[in-house]
Amino acid sequence: MELKENSSALSGADGFYNSSFQNDSEDEVINEEGLRSRNSQNRDAVHSNPEDTHINIESDQHKNKQDSVAERTFLKGYLERKYEEVCDFCKKYKTRIRYVIYGILIAAYLMIVITACVLNFQRALALFVLTVLAIFFICWDFLIARYEDKIAEFFSPCERFLKQQWFWLKWVVWIALIAAIICWLIFDTAKQGTNQLISFGGLVMYVLLMLIFSKYPTKVAWRPVFWGIGMQFILGLVTLRTKAGFDVFNWLGRQIQIFLEYSDVGAKFVFGEKYTDHLFAFKVLPIVVFFSTVMSMLYHVGFMQWLIKKVGWIMQVTLGTTPVESLVAAGNIFVGQTESPLLVRPYLPYVTKSELHSIMTSGFSTIAGSVLGAYISFGVSASHLLTASVMSAPASLAISKLFWPETKIPQVTLKSGIKMEKGDSKNLLEAASQGASASIPLVANIAVNLIAFLALLAFIDSALSWLGNMFNYPQLNFEIICAYVFMPFSFMMGVDWEDSFIVGGLLGYKTFFNEFVAYERLSMLIHLREKGGPVYVGGVKQYMTIHSETIATYALCGFANFGSLGMVIGGLTSMAPSKKRDIADSAFRAMIAGTVACFMTACIAGILSVPVVEVPCHILLGDAFNATNLPSNTTTPIVGCCQDLFNSTTDSTQRGGNELDSVLPCASSKRNVPSISVHTVKGSTEMVPCSSCVMAQKKTPKTAEPSNRVLGAMEAAL
Repeated sequence: MELKENSSALSGADGFYNSSFQNDSEDEVINEEGLRSRNSQNRDAVHSNPEDTHINIESDQHKNKQDSVAERTFLKGYLERKYEEVCDFCKKYKTRIRYVIYGILIAAYLMIVITACVLNFQRALALFVLTVLAIFFICWDFLIARYEDKIAEFFSPCERFLKQQWFWLKWVVWIALIAAIICWLIFDTAKQGTNQLISFGGLVMYVLLMLIFSKYPTKVAWRPVFWGIGMQFILGLVTLRTKAGFDVFNWLGRQIQIFLEYSDVGAKFVFGEKYTDHLFAFKVLPIVVFFSTVMSMLYHVGFMQWLIKKVGWIMQVTLGTTPVESLVAAGNIFVGQTESPLLVRPYLPYVTKSELHSIMTSGFSTIAGSVLGAYISFGVSASHLLTASVMSAPASLAISKLFWPETKIPQVTLKSGIKMEKGDSKNLLEAASQGASASIPLVANIAVNLIAFLALLAFIDSALSWLGNMFNYPQLNFEIICAYVFMPFSFMMGVDWEDSFIVGGLLGYKTFFNEFVAYERLSMLIHLREKGGPVYVGGVKQYMTIHSETIATYALCGFANFGSLGMVIGGLTSMAPSKKRDIADSAFRAMIAGTVACFMTACIAGILSVPVVEVPCHILLGDAFNATNLPSNTTTPIVGCCQDLFNSTTDSTQRGGNELDSVLPCASSKRNVPSISVHTVKGSTEMVPCSSCVMAQKKTPKTAEPSNRVLGAMEAAL
């Protein structure tokens, strides 16, 4: 202690401090400690385990790997940077790039259309019309989306004027409408006969019956009723009385038939070459699967939603119905009665009783597109089925609002922007697979119901025959009972009196079983007529006239039967459990309303369809060239008959013979030639070729079309 104090005192006294000496001493201490620490580390290394050595080696390898990854990352970073630059550029100008791609595709498509029209416009007419319609609706949607407010503002003066003057304008409209109907009936009856008056009387009768048994007769809003019937009449007039509408729906029917025939490829692959030996199971049911697949794909791409919205908007604007019931009625044209409410499923808990009744009525009065193909495969007219499906949609809303008027203020009154539920498929292939899988319950339901109902029908017929035999009437069966029950209704639709019993039986099958059984029976009657067998056997008529078949086709086109009643109650209850009691209360009335809607559609068809004159081809030609017993206005059907026979001949023009001579012998031949059907469309007589002539044309290649010289010679000879 004394030494330290002295040294410090000395240094403090002298005022001198040598730091270098102090650092040297500190370095020596550090070096000594470092040597000791290194020696201890060496000793530890000498006495370390082999596992520690292995760990050190792996750590070195891992370090080398990190160096190689870093080197690859450096090389890959250039490509990533370029890729990110391209992605950023695409994101920045994605709208322009999309427009450029769309423009290229549209330009290529238009070039294809123009080329096809230049090569053969008649052959490309359908493609041209579809292109024009697509351009029109694309432009319409674009203008409505951008300038809807300005368009509404532009037409607002007209709207205000109509509201101000509507009190006396509506009377002018009513008087003009009544006068037009009276004039139509007078002139059309004078030209076509009195059968149309019966159908018109039936239409009035059904409206009065619905009014009498209405839920609230004093609260009926007549706008949807008259507009619905008017839309029915306009659609029927276009398709049944105008040449253009008749040709368009015939063309659509043929295209649908051709389209549905592609299901035969899959059926043939699965069931073998002889799949047609089991016609219904292996021919008809695969059509349901195929159509369900296509509909699912159309839903995925959004086409069906777009189409349903357009049709629903038209009915909403004209009939004044709410958006929910209008969309469901439009959807029922294409899908089934349990699928169409899914389009507006979020809004179902908020609908009124009248809206719920309309939803169910529209389902009962129409058929699904999937089973439409099955009915067409039976041999029922495709054009009439298409027309009936479209006409029954406004009819269902009209009858629904008459049978159960609206008494409350609807909660869902959105004029636009109703969101329709879409499928959960992520791509087109998944949508196709889901559509095919979704058809399995439908196909199974159709098959088991037909097995059960036909077996039950056979048992009922046997029991009724046993009961009738006790009273010397063994021919008593279910069809006869239904014929007597529904005969007045079928006759008031315009069916011939002799055929009203047959149509009444078909209506009974449809109501108490299902429309599949009824259409299957109708197809048998159609085939019997086409074969040209005897009309009466043992005093019982074997088949109907074409006019009665047409009306029956429209009357049967709906799901209104007791089997569908349970399906609708179960389906809607699962979608809107809070409306369970309302659904159960109004379901039966909705089934009756759907049935009457189909009957009204049949009445419109009876008013507008022209009775058909059926004349065997050889008799018609023989009478024509002998100038005896000629029906009125038969020039065109005779020429058409000769044209069909000419087309079925082989190589007549190539042989260099007289074309007319090759046709004229057909007139004098006494072979069994099936009947042709003659009907009038817009003042001119047309001919529907018999199935045998059509098959002959398909089997025999056409070497040349009949020249104008041949047809001119035929007309001159007549």
